[in-house]
Amino acid sequence: MLFDMDGTLVDSERLWDIGLQELAAHYGGTLSEAARLAMVGTDMTVSMRILHTDLGQTWRDPAVSAAWVDRRVGELFLSDLRWRPGALALVTAVRAAAVPAALVTSTRRAVVEIALETLGRDTFDVVVCGDEVAATKPDPEPYLTAARLLGVPISRCVAIEDSPAGVASALAAGAAVLAVPHAVPIDPADGVRLLETLAGVDLDLLAGLLSPLDLSR
Repeated sequence: MLFDMDGTLVDSERLWDIGLQELAAHYGGTLSEAARLAMVGTDMTVSMRILHTDLGQTWRDPAVSAAWVDRRVGELFLSDLRWRPGALALVTAVRAAAVPAALVTSTRRAVVEIALETLGRDTFDVVVCGDEVAATKPDPEPYLTAARLLGVPISRCVAIEDSPAGVASALAAGAAVLAVPHAVPIDPADGVRLLETLAGVDLDLLAGLLSPLDLSR
């Protein structure tokens, strides 16, 4: 099992909204809704370039801005990070069944370490962060890396995602995809099962996405 984090397992996009809007205000501007939606599922370097362009401040250093947002969102994660509907029950069932599991996120390691206080440090066998791969979503590298570290063929993996960039990454890698759109819509596609939430999702449903393979093998 390959899990995205923001918007998929945890309701963190609203916390990123706060951090990004506060940075825009710090720079004397306001982040547009279109720019914010364009950031969903991307890594921080791309997101900061979108923000700078939206504010008309393309001269700013993405690394400096990313560090500012990471610090603020890290503070918010400590106090107000909540599970998405059905997510805790699903990861609990995956662990109980000893199904190999990875967290695959575009968020950087420093912030992910804070999120793991809520998610649980023993929840995942592998954690792949946005600053630990050469190319982030929608590139397939994050999911290919996670499958390799788990020692599971990517064709026998189900990726759970909430963003178009994440779905594109997982599909390009060769995983089956369960998509639960959150901040932005996801178009239907071959190899993608669309659901409103993870509520009620169980191992039988996930195994069916890999038919005729069985997750327990």
